[in-house]
Amino acid sequence: MSAPTQPEWLTAEAPVPYEEATAAMEAQVGDIIAGRGRERIWLLEHPPLYTAGTSAQAGDLLTPDRFPVHKSGRGGQYTYHGPGQRIAYVMLDLNRRKRDVRWFVRSLEEWLIATLARFGVRGERRSERIGIWVRRGAREDKIAAIGIRLRHWVSFHGVSLNINPRLEHFAGIVPCGVRGHGVTSLTDLGIPATRDEVDAALRSAFEEVFPPQRIE
Repeated sequence: MSAPTQPEWLTAEAPVPYEEATAAMEAQVGDIIAGRGRERIWLLEHPPLYTAGTSAQAGDLLTPDRFPVHKSGRGGQYTYHGPGQRIAYVMLDLNRRKRDVRWFVRSLEEWLIATLARFGVRGERRSERIGIWVRRGAREDKIAAIGIRLRHWVSFHGVSLNINPRLEHFAGIVPCGVRGHGVTSLTDLGIPATRDEVDAALRSAFEEVFPPQRIE
């Protein structure tokens, strides 16, 4: 009889250099594809940096000398990573879940929305703008980002959620190519959530959105 299983969860206590994280993801995804690795969710932070996704436009990098800029294999445009932002790198085997990119992105959105709900924040998706958004009177600010890549239907890269990053660091780019909107965080919204509290919320919400898989 098969037993239900969920991904292993890893947490990095210190900021992880981007190249190191990318290499580790590549290795784990290769192991999953080969059938010798377990699905994994990796929670971490990066030192301050910008990443350029596969659709990045040069004009969206406003201050190229401010932080290191890394080309990324994920979808999307420019984004900022740094302390105070929780990143969840998601290495899931969609061959065993569902081979549907739209379903997967929508599930990641639902995961972030459910996580934010645990802190009393109403996160919303927008069909014309990637990520999760918060209404703030007449404007909407982005609180979480999504950028993924698939190889043989195994995912890597993932999501990021702003806990208490320095929001002025986002000013060096046009985040995800979206103009006319701001960026926010839990702290900016007046919610003093700790990293451990956010990690616990991410994990419990994940288990709601992505049910355990059965392995023969």
